[in-house]
Amino acid sequence: MVKIAACGTWTSPIGSADVAEAGGGLQWVDTHRDQVWWATSRPDEGGRIGLLRDGVDLLPAPWNVRNRVHEYGGRPFVVLSTPDGDRVAFTHWGDQRVYLFDPDNPEPTPLTPEPERHHGLRYSDLTAGPDDTEVWCVRETVTGDTRTDVHRDLVAIPLDGTPVRVIAASHHFMTGPRLSPDGRHVAWVGWNHPAMPWDGTELCLAPIGSSDHVVLAGGPDEAICQFEWDTDNSLLALTDPDGWWNLHRIGIDGSRKNLAPVTEELGGPMWRLGHRYFATINPGRYAVLRGTHLAVLDERTGTVTDVDTDLPVWSSQLTVHDGVVVDGAAGPHDETALVTLDLSNGELTRLTGGDPSPHAAYLPIPEERVFTGPDGQDIPAYVYAPHNPDYTVPEGEKPPYLVHVHGGPTSRAVPVLDTDFAYFTSRGIGVVSVNYGGSTGYGRAFRERLREQWGVVDVNDCATVAQALADEGTADPTRLAIRGGSAGGWTAAASMTTVKTYRCAMIAFPILDLGGWTGDGGETHDFESRYVEGLVGALPDAAQRYTDRSPSHRVDHLAGPVLLLQGLEDEICPPDQADRFVAALDGTGIPHAYLTFEGEQHGFRKAETITAAIEAELSFYGQVFGFTPPDVPHLELRT
Repeated sequence: MVKIAACGTWTSPIGSADVAEAGGGLQWVDTHRDQVWWATSRPDEGGRIGLLRDGVDLLPAPWNVRNRVHEYGGRPFVVLSTPDGDRVAFTHWGDQRVYLFDPDNPEPTPLTPEPERHHGLRYSDLTAGPDDTEVWCVRETVTGDTRTDVHRDLVAIPLDGTPVRVIAASHHFMTGPRLSPDGRHVAWVGWNHPAMPWDGTELCLAPIGSSDHVVLAGGPDEAICQFEWDTDNSLLALTDPDGWWNLHRIGIDGSRKNLAPVTEELGGPMWRLGHRYFATINPGRYAVLRGTHLAVLDERTGTVTDVDTDLPVWSSQLTVHDGVVVDGAAGPHDETALVTLDLSNGELTRLTGGDPSPHAAYLPIPEERVFTGPDGQDIPAYVYAPHNPDYTVPEGEKPPYLVHVHGGPTSRAVPVLDTDFAYFTSRGIGVVSVNYGGSTGYGRAFRERLREQWGVVDVNDCATVAQALADEGTADPTRLAIRGGSAGGWTAAASMTTVKTYRCAMIAFPILDLGGWTGDGGETHDFESRYVEGLVGALPDAAQRYTDRSPSHRVDHLAGPVLLLQGLEDEICPPDQADRFVAALDGTGIPHAYLTFEGEQHGFRKAETITAAIEAELSFYGQVFGFTPPDVPHLELRT
């Protein structure tokens, strides 16, 4: 029998443990011969990353297949064919060294020297060197005591233990080097501050053994996000000279051809090194991602055609072996699973997951909508309405809604099963996930709506969506909240200090003071230390703008209660800013809570942290919105 109960008081089988379990998942995918390799995060093991071959876990704890180049890391392993058989090189989080092991007898031995300082040498984007006798990759060297004291080179790591040697050092940031099929050239992508890799990068080429390189493509307004060698004399590259990431063939003589011009994104932002948005099926045919959908690009016809599957959202880990696509894929009722798709017959096989969720009846179905901003600009969003087959709301009650702000901000929301969202929707609380101006997936012009407008466009777009849901009667206008982590935490905090749309906010591992979140401010890492120049403006000319928009300088404008969550080992958004923000809040009379977590970096990885955070958030909303959620600890708020 369906019960009538106030939103937020519904009981649900989707518990905090389910949210914690979903916090793990697929990390990196690759194939070697007929084998499928992947990495996976394990929240119940402290968030360590394990490595699997055909479903067999090869490295027990404490091995952790992860690296911290750019602090977000990148491709952490490569499988090599040596005269002694297959060998695997990988990066270990504990000391950031590269190790080698026999997958049939896993006893890793280090290939790189022990650094003089903790994590002083870091490696990422591993690939095979000539004849699989070396590992080629990016090396990050910490050169001083500040977070921006970092130097990068492209290096070769011989498997025989001889010293590491430098291949190239062209830019402040670089992707891993790729050897041409004939072994005569090496190519890589590089960029310099203040550009981020989705702003402008350069595709570089050098003869083997030469210190001189030429630039084949790219520039200040063109960003290559992936490349692979095609022939001895040409490369394939996803780049956006016309404002959309399309697949191009670029000759080593500088010639260029767009293989299938489309006003759609076939690539994405290079937050981590080693993403794969395309893979070769056979000459002239390529598996690509059209937005999030798997598609086939046919060079002969110049077309991009979607592949029909039950899983609409595919990961940027595409690989193809003998006509079979291997990747992670997900859907509204499916968390990301490792799958294979035989393109000859359309047969899709799940290598992980595949069992129907025991809570399927309680999962929300995202509704894709496009809202209209005051300037007529489209604002895409996914609406997750409250849903629980056991409950309905009392007559006249409108549900509370949470506006979810994705991180980045150069990122996007996608319509897949999100157990965080289901935790709330199954308890009568709606969620809307907004692709505000600056999000990826809609071309460079949409992405650059945020240029110098961070804290304005993102705030206004989210508020527009929230207000539209209230105006149409979908949401209770008096019970709107905003939530987000990292850059999403910034927008949540900025919203609470500039608009009166929301009653409260959950703010996780946020940016709160723009002046500190720069290289000179010393409160963020090197990769993003000049990101805000594009998002807010160049210093010193925009200094007043940095102050005016920073939530840390507007605590007296706060519209309501806030919950802050922070990892204490976060190098991207260190706890300093949250500490100061909460100190300024204490004694103001505004209810707030601040939870910190030992051993957590940027984003939460441990099951116990994820559990505590989601339960605290539900208790927080209950206290602000006036309901008592069952079965969660009471969060103490202070004033």
